[in-house]
Amino acid sequence: MTTTLSERVSQSAFDGSMLRVVLLMDLHEGRQQEFFEAYERLRHDIASVPGHISDQLCQSFENPSQWLITSEWESAPQYLAWVNSDHHAEQVKPLGACARAMRPLKFTVLRETGRGYDQASRPAGARLQPVPRLGAGIVRHALTFTVKPGSEKEVAAILSSYASPAARVDDHTRLCRTSLFMHGNRVVRTVEVQGDLMAALRHVSEQPEVRAVEEAIYPYLEVDRDLGDPESARMFFMRAALPAVHHIAAEAPDSADVTRHALFYPAKPGCGTALAEFLARQDEEAAHLPANPVRSSSIFQRDDIVVRLIDVNGPFDEERVAALGARDPRKAAELDRLMDAPGGRSGPARHTMNLITDRRAPARS
Repeated sequence: MTTTLSERVSQSAFDGSMLRVVLLMDLHEGRQQEFFEAYERLRHDIASVPGHISDQLCQSFENPSQWLITSEWESAPQYLAWVNSDHHAEQVKPLGACARAMRPLKFTVLRETGRGYDQASRPAGARLQPVPRLGAGIVRHALTFTVKPGSEKEVAAILSSYASPAARVDDHTRLCRTSLFMHGNRVVRTVEVQGDLMAALRHVSEQPEVRAVEEAIYPYLEVDRDLGDPESARMFFMRAALPAVHHIAAEAPDSADVTRHALFYPAKPGCGTALAEFLARQDEEAAHLPANPVRSSSIFQRDDIVVRLIDVNGPFDEERVAALGARDPRKAAELDRLMDAPGGRSGPARHTMNLITDRRAPARS
């Protein structure tokens, strides 16, 4: 049976689907009124964000410390542009200060039922996802930060030498793979998780071997952080988040010759989303090519930082891989227009990231 392109693409922020965001919050005791007043101050600002349709603030009638914020967005890129901004980080500080725990969940909207869902009242740019996506139950995420220029070798040595944390998080969550790359003084750590991503990230951050690494690289960081302080840790993970915006996998199963690589694409100011969408289209077009060596591709994007994580069958040729789907001069010119390449270095090469470590959990652990 032939696998269609829609079945190969298990995640995409660029299909125009509406997005429903659910934020579950457990508040510190006695902070309910403070939290409610903070939300009241913020809700009008949030309502004016481009792409925002509506939101609801809900309080559990069983446990007044449990709250739920739901919001609806015209599309995923509009939500991500807001949630990844420094302005958003400052906006939600008063809310986060009241919370013991927060769990964000994001869903594309497939169907709607009820009198309130009138097609005519929907914003012109919003639409429903046409079909369910298929996947292997894997959640992909990345974190990125920078270290002081000149410290790259020391940082790479520290990040490559630690013992792997336990793969099992709980009965429902498992850390499957962690890959760490560097490009200049930028560090990118990608993770693949079965189950609850937030639970896995907390699990990793609490492991002694990981804490030791974080302490060792602290003197080399360009921006200070204190993972022992809950507010500092929350702000770091918020600003370091590099969300996955697109994933496509080949129909054939992986072979023993598959290797993992990452490409770093710095976008021109304001062009990060357009560049990520261009690469997503490139991957989808390349999926039809018989000679396509890419078995899977994940695109991560935050602001003007775009990273493409690829698993390649056979020898890695950056020029060949980067050019897939963008062979004609028009597309090559579009890629060049979107990329920030000082000194005219805008060709497809020179974007390979250095692999520091790639760790896969055993089949059962």
